[in-house]
Amino acid sequence: MQINIAKDFSDMPGGRLISEGDYSGELFRKELLLPKYKESLEKGEQLIIDFDGAYGYPPSFLDEAFGGLVRELKVTGILEHIVMIANDDLSVVQRVKNYVEEAERKIRGTSK
Repeated sequence: MQINIAKDFSDMPGGRLISEGDYSGELFRKELLLPKYKESLEKGEQLIIDFDGAYGYPPSFLDEAFGGLVRELKVTGILEHIVMIANDDLSVVQRVKNYVEEAERKIRGTSK
């Protein structure tokens, strides 16, 4: 199971919230990421997220989409089920990991 963000969502991801404009991290999480993540878990598959082809990813988009997934589901370990492809910008993978880890710390009630 795979999501290519540029093809399946937008090649110009926006900000954090739906109320702030088009192609937000919140919209991506609600309409694509969360349903595909749940489906991949049910099927016992990994979810492949392909970040290539977009014009960049605002930090607020990444945090709301991926950190927001952790906060919404209130679970840890989501990255065990996600494979990230980011040949265009290798820093995207680390940034997503940072947002996920920060959200996981918050739901566990621990700090750095």
